[in-house]
Amino acid sequence: MLIFLIGFMGCGKSYIGRHLAPALGYDYVDMDHYIEEQEGMPVKDIFEQKGEAYFREREHAWLQQLSPEQQLVVSTGGGAPCFFDNMDIMNAKGLTIYLNRSKSVVIPRLIKGQHKRPLLANMDETALEKFYDERLASRVEHYNKARIHAGDAELEDIEDLVRFYLTEKTKE
Repeated sequence: MLIFLIGFMGCGKSYIGRHLAPALGYDYVDMDHYIEEQEGMPVKDIFEQKGEAYFREREHAWLQQLSPEQQLVVSTGGGAPCFFDNMDIMNAKGLTIYLNRSKSVVIPRLIKGQHKRPLLANMDETALEKFYDERLASRVEHYNKARIHAGDAELEDIEDLVRFYLTEKTKE
């Protein structure tokens, strides 16, 4: 089964994915890193040289070619669920988990990692919070289509939710 982790930047998709996959005996892929490898350049450079539309098409094409039989945990990019019919594809092919962390959890993470995120690099805390509020508002309708909403659940709780889901799915 495919397991897709979705949510805003800084919500822990990569961290959860890197730890959840081996706990389940699954492989792990960070969607952004996969596309970077395929394109031979960082996401930032893809956006600058080829445009966001090109990058979003690459995300979409990759999701389309995934097989539901794969045992794979995927950390999506924050915008991936919001383009084309990507949420429908992910829901049809596997389990989607929205890491809908509270703002009080995400903002400190974003501040701490600002240097790694060019989009946020020059923002003060007020600007960053405004950016977060506006961007999340434009994405939440897509994120809310996920089968599981994990809130501020810790890794162990998310692992339990996934194991329960997998157990129930095999009973069907």
